[in-house]
Amino acid sequence: MAAAAHRGVGGAGVSEETSTSGVRLNNLLSEAGLERLDASLTLRFSEYLSLILRWNARLNLTSIRDEDGIISRHFVESIACARALPSGIATLLDFGSGAGFPGIPIALCRPEIAVTLAESQGKKAAFLGEAVRVLGISVRVHSGRVEALGGKFECVTMRAVDKMETAVQEACRLVSPGGWLALMITRSQMEPMRVAAGAEFRWASPVEMAGGGDRLIALGKRNISSPA
Repeated sequence: MAAAAHRGVGGAGVSEETSTSGVRLNNLLSEAGLERLDASLTLRFSEYLSLILRWNARLNLTSIRDEDGIISRHFVESIACARALPSGIATLLDFGSGAGFPGIPIALCRPEIAVTLAESQGKKAAFLGEAVRVLGISVRVHSGRVEALGGKFECVTMRAVDKMETAVQEACRLVSPGGWLALMITRSQMEPMRVAAGAEFRWASPVEMAGGGDRLIALGKRNISSPA
């Protein structure tokens, strides 16, 4: 079944690349103490990697341009975020999604969550649309500023966006009462982000990223009594 799916998504001639990158991803997940992906998910992450590398050759999707860096910093950390999110989340906004981190890995690993990818740069939004099409995932892509989005979300994720503190304030307004703000940040950013989010959020103990360093996942829950 996996081989047939691979032919349908990526065509012939990439099976060796897919196998190699998938093995590296699962090895890194194991080293980080995270559950390995099954064959179907490994295939889809390998296709996602191939797409990033092709587009990154002509569009600056991510400053990390080598395969190992994309797998270790983007894939592993985004998968860790997907698994750190509390159960029961139905809707999620990836604010300033860029190349799709962590929103696309969340959509792959947590298909029960309806994911929206918001990206204001048109070329990056075009990449996200192509990634959603190639991977065959049911994800909405919003090309434009988040202020134009209607409604609220049970979770808003954010990773490495410009003017982070201002962006967090905007993101908080999109979190429904009782919902979650999930920030992929460094330890030194933790306190400024808490201040930016304000008193309506209560923070769980941060989840440290794999590989040491000071990167972590900060999860803040908005008070249920907060104004809608």
